[in-house]
Amino acid sequence: MDRLKHKKIAAARRAGRVRTTIKKSAERPRLSIHISNRNVLAQIINDQSGKTLIYITSAAKDAPKGNLTTKATWVGEQIAASAKKAKIGQVVFDRGDKKYHGRLKALADAARAQGMEF
Repeated sequence: MDRLKHKKIAAARRAGRVRTTIKKSAERPRLSIHISNRNVLAQIINDQSGKTLIYITSAAKDAPKGNLTTKATWVGEQIAASAKKAKIGQVVFDRGDKKYHGRLKALADAARAQGMEF
């Protein structure tokens, strides 16, 4: 099997394992995180209706420049502030296929500092 194809399949398998253990409900929407090589994005998704409620990306014009950890911290603060405006207090954290450390942990800690619960 091609090496890159194998990496994609393994990442999809890890993400699927994470998503099957998440309890999906309308009261606690899912906070999904994606970290690319340049940007960080987070979205709050209502899985019952299949709609994205809030979407924040570090590719925005007012996003800070710098490394991905500072971008992830900014995205965490912004997603928590937007969720507070939309009266969403509790979410289920979906880390996808990533380990919970580094940039992902920085985003989660920034969101928790702003009052989001997960």
